[in-house]
Amino acid sequence: MSVTIQRGDPRDPQATALLAQSHALMRSLFPSESNHFLSIDQLCVPEVTFLVAAEAGQTLGCCALKTFDGYGEIKSMFIDPDHRGKGIADDLLRAVEAEARAQNLPLIRLETGDLLHAAHRVYQRHGFKPRGPFGDYIDDPRSIFMEKRLS
Repeated sequence: MSVTIQRGDPRDPQATALLAQSHALMRSLFPSESNHFLSIDQLCVPEVTFLVAAEAGQTLGCCALKTFDGYGEIKSMFIDPDHRGKGIADDLLRAVEAEARAQNLPLIRLETGDLLHAAHRVYQRHGFKPRGPFGDYIDDPRSIFMEKRLS
């Protein structure tokens, strides 16, 4: 079997379980003021495209693209720890980029925690470059901000 990337529902029990695992990890690593994850309800709005990676009926990862005026932001990127190292994050990022291009967005931005070194490497591998805070974010030493131009 191979992993497929498709639109998903954050309220699906498997997706919700992954998001809960992600939120618990973020809470264990960072103080509350440095956590910027979206709730399940915040992921279920028209400006968010929620994608899941699945294999044989099992959800292995997720990622969301939140659309803003002039850019998209990656949110809720998380891969089940038992399935990391299989290229699932790469597949999800390619799908998010394709979605951003389909929405004619000129760039994708993200905020991630300073301790998430594996995530930093994945984003760098996909052409994301460091930048300063954007949107409603403030400068926080626990946050790494990145972006990728699509045009």
